[in-house]
Amino acid sequence: MNVLITGSSSGIGRALRDGLLAANHTVVGIARRRQEATDRFFPVELDLSDLDSLPRAMDQLQGTHSPIDAAVCCAGRGHFGTLEQFSPSQIRDLIDLDFTSHALVVRSLLPAMKKRRAGRIVLLGSEAALRGTQKGTIYCAAKFALRGFAQALREETARHGIAVTLVNPGMVRTPFFDELSFSPNRDDSCAIEPTDVAQAIHDVLQARSGTVFDEINLSPQKRVIDFKKKGD
Repeated sequence: MNVLITGSSSGIGRALRDGLLAANHTVVGIARRRQEATDRFFPVELDLSDLDSLPRAMDQLQGTHSPIDAAVCCAGRGHFGTLEQFSPSQIRDLIDLDFTSHALVVRSLLPAMKKRRAGRIVLLGSEAALRGTQKGTIYCAAKFALRGFAQALREETARHGIAVTLVNPGMVRTPFFDELSFSPNRDDSCAIEPTDVAQAIHDVLQARSGTVFDEINLSPQKRVIDFKKKGD
């Protein structure tokens, strides 16, 4: 299977990349960071937040790495605060990366998948796609949008043999929290590991044709958050 992963250099995307390569799949990995190529891993250095250049970049990618049997959109970042703390550009940038870039990546892949009448699309949502929380107005909005997008796309593409899945993890112990003021408690039961999410996605990709996982919700056993002190 040829799998495209966005955000393949870190966190869940990296864990999925490594797991798929270990299972002898071929992976095309999109990330802003430079990645080392191997026999079955083909890195693509691309800034997904550059929406104007993204469609052309995706066309070039498919010209080199086709067919793409499945796509897993993992790229994204978090930014939290009360609504008035966001500038207009910060609102736009977060929506662009956490929602619009996913839509453009999938849009570019659909014609070839429809022609083959086969394909799997996995979108990385969040527990923030299920319930709005304070200081999460824009992040939750992006994830709610992604959830609606996945539901509508599933209905739109089912007759073409394409399966669409949304995966909604709770807090995952990744560099996602490096630039935030909080993180999950260090106890193992307070966060999901990236390999846990990667395993769930791998199961989706291996499902029998005709069977669709609509949504998968994953949660840590406990919900304990640590707030960082200034200077940490």
